[in-house]
Amino acid sequence: MYQASVPVFVKTLGNLSAILDKAAAFAAAKKVEEPVLLGLRLVPDMFSLARQVQQATVHAKGAGARLAGLEPPSIDSSGESIIEYKASIDKVIDFLNTLKPGQIDGSEERDVTLKIGPNSVAFKGQAYLLHFALPNFFFHVTTAYAILRHAGVELGKRDYIGPA
Repeated sequence: MYQASVPVFVKTLGNLSAILDKAAAFAAAKKVEEPVLLGLRLVPDMFSLARQVQQATVHAKGAGARLAGLEPPSIDSSGESIIEYKASIDKVIDFLNTLKPGQIDGSEERDVTLKIGPNSVAFKGQAYLLHFALPNFFFHVTTAYAILRHAGVELGKRDYIGPA
C-alpha cells in the first residue's frame, strides 16, 4: 500500500512542479500574465489549471494521511502565481515524505470515510486508494498537463512521466 501510494504521489507531484516551471517560462516568454494562464480551462464547465493543481495536491495529501490513519494536514493550496502553487506542491511532498511504510502498509482494510458535499462515502483502504484517490489524482494532473499543452506550452510525455 505504501509503495503504491506515497512514492507515486511524490514522483508525480515533482513532475507536475517541473511542468509548472515550463509553464512559468512560457508565460514569461510569451508575456502571458500568470493569473491568466492559471485561469485557463479546456472547456467552460471544467476546473481551471489552478484548481486542477490544487485538487491534485488535495488528493495526494488526503490519501497519504487517510491511509496512515491520520487527518489530512491543512496545507493552503491556493495562490495567484505559479510559484505559490509550486510551494503548495512542495509542502505536500514534504508531508508525504514524513509518512513511513509501517504507517500505511496493512491499510487495505482500514475504514476511510470521506465527506463529499452533503454525503459521506465509506471505503476500505485498498478500494479508496485504487478506485478513488489514484484515479482522481491522475485525472487532475493529466488535465493540468492537457491545459498547458493546449495553451502552447512545449510539453511531452516525458514531462508527464518524469525521469525513470
